[in-house]
Amino acid sequence: MKEQNLVYFESLGCDKNLVDSEVMLGMLNKKGYILTMDPSEADAIVINTCSFIHDAKEESINTILEFAEFKHIGKLKALIIVGCLTQLYQEEVMKEIKEVDAILGAANYDRIEEALFEALNGRKFIEFDTINHTPEPFIKRTVETTKHYAYLKIAEGCDNHCTYCIIPKLRGRFRSRTIESLIEEVKYLVSMGKSEIILVAQDVGKYGVDIYKERRLPELLQKISEIEGVKWIRLLYVYPEDVTDKLIDKIATNSKVLHYIDMPLQHIEDTILKKMARRTQKESIVQKINTMRERIPDICIRTTFIVGFPGETKEAFDELYNFVREMKLERVGVFTYSREEGTPAYNMPNQVENTISISRQEKIMLLQQQISEDKNQLMIGKELEVIIDGYVPKDDIYLGRTYRDTPDVDGYVFIEANVKLLSGDYIKVRITGANEYDLIGEMI
Repeated sequence: MKEQNLVYFESLGCDKNLVDSEVMLGMLNKKGYILTMDPSEADAIVINTCSFIHDAKEESINTILEFAEFKHIGKLKALIIVGCLTQLYQEEVMKEIKEVDAILGAANYDRIEEALFEALNGRKFIEFDTINHTPEPFIKRTVETTKHYAYLKIAEGCDNHCTYCIIPKLRGRFRSRTIESLIEEVKYLVSMGKSEIILVAQDVGKYGVDIYKERRLPELLQKISEIEGVKWIRLLYVYPEDVTDKLIDKIATNSKVLHYIDMPLQHIEDTILKKMARRTQKESIVQKINTMRERIPDICIRTTFIVGFPGETKEAFDELYNFVREMKLERVGVFTYSREEGTPAYNMPNQVENTISISRQEKIMLLQQQISEDKNQLMIGKELEVIIDGYVPKDDIYLGRTYRDTPDVDGYVFIEANVKLLSGDYIKVRITGANEYDLIGEMI
């Protein structure tokens, strides 16, 4: 391997994929490869693909085709494809896109050094081991130094087998990492300037059930909070059945664990939940939300729903719509059902027309827009801690986030300040204005 080999990385899809990409970058950096931000000057391009739904597949394929052109117009020697798309379609990708030199399955990103070496030396490389391998221990990731937050992937795979979802086939069964490896990684992230740690996995709430035979998320949160330099801990992807009393107590009592939870619900009508193979029903979901709001009055609950699932009648949709209207959750995303080959829902009867799904999506999002604006208006006059994310020179205004805002998902606070602030600073802000998704404030 030559020192001057330049590598360009493109990471598509979710934040779990981003962590895998950062791990691969860390491995390659250790071997002397140099990262470039310009694909036209790269000797090698690595694309970490997504294949969760049709649109993600399409984006992945288009990205591969786009970068394959550098084999003809640039200096590109090696094109390596990794991740979920290749887990499903490795033969098709290698056959149809001749420019591809190496393919790694979703669980084989730890073979990136070997794949890159072989590809740069003119040899094709394909690696597909079992997707149920033990998660990697702590590896020094290459994280963006300009960002003050980092994702911590605490487990791999999923055991839920929801009927619309391909993830178990892509990522295998649920496998937790050890507490020791996670604590080691958090300490490393803190040493890299990260103060907000965002816990992710396909199913964060089940952390520990496989290796410790019980849910250990509250214990993990406690141990992370004891690390000096950690300021905020954020929870994403906790299924409602895993929101236990112990977890609620930990969120309520630990000052570093933000009063924020991403709790994917997907629907609320019991018949649809059963068809989805979800493990909760409407009554228990409502009870869970009410308990959290009673114990943590300022809790910010984010969720996602799927409309247009096979068999979703007008009555089932109306029940979902009324739930959104009555419960007034702080953050709601709505997706139209994506019919994915290889899932049980693909062959279910009573598939809903796409035009109807889109209409239902728009109806709920319009409702949620008003709910969000009403809730944001209630923030006016409050004093909140805000982390600075950036600065807009032309407007002389800073961008920040409150505990209610996950990066790249939720809104911002636009802040006027008469002092110079840096990304990663935590400041007190008085909220002076609000719209549907963002707040306006002034530094105190």
